[in-house]
Amino acid sequence: MNDAGVMSEVPIRVVVADDHTILREGVRSLLALQSDIEVVGEARDGEEAIELVRGTDVDVVIMDMVMPRMNGLEATREIKRRWPHVKILILSMYDDDEYVQQVIQAGASGYVLKRVATEDLVRAIREVHRGESFLYPPIAAKLIDDYLRLVRGDAQPDSESVLTPREWEVLRLIAEGNTNQEIAATLGLSKKTVESHRSNIMRKLELRDVTDLVKYAIRKGVVRLE
Repeated sequence: MNDAGVMSEVPIRVVVADDHTILREGVRSLLALQSDIEVVGEARDGEEAIELVRGTDVDVVIMDMVMPRMNGLEATREIKRRWPHVKILILSMYDDDEYVQQVIQAGASGYVLKRVATEDLVRAIREVHRGESFLYPPIAAKLIDDYLRLVRGDAQPDSESVLTPREWEVLRLIAEGNTNQEIAATLGLSKKTVESHRSNIMRKLELRDVTDLVKYAIRKGVVRLE
């Protein structure tokens, strides 16, 4: 859309990166209804997203945070390093403050939750394409509240904020009942690396065993009871 409010003749070229086929197809179908947006590729992980950006004229990448092989944070850093003109819009199920802060520092222009309405996602794509920033309102309000508490000096240390995006991935997979070997295969890591992540998670969150870890994951919405 130009300054006069008229739709541009050249559509916004979008890549959708998410390891869930149903979600990618759903986003593609929703965006197909927009005359000013065109989905030019789909990626199952961060590495595929980078390859698509390398070989395709892309304006915006809609990026999931948790993906195998290379997660959204790592892919965002690499894409912004090599193709700084490409805009990254994170589409995540997590509203954790630390996630948001890390992806913004990595160069993402926006962060929306997967439960947003279609019009919010479309608006976010258009705004980041114009060079603006977009934060889903509840996330923005949460960040402002955290900042104000920090300024007032009454912010309390948050133990979970020290988890890295990779550790959040491992946490989710452990809570879903995967073995270390299965997690290693899913994320493209060695079993030893997964064991190290597992130990770090337990230490950082001060958890005693897997039962505590599962309870924590459910409480934080990382996994849900059926």
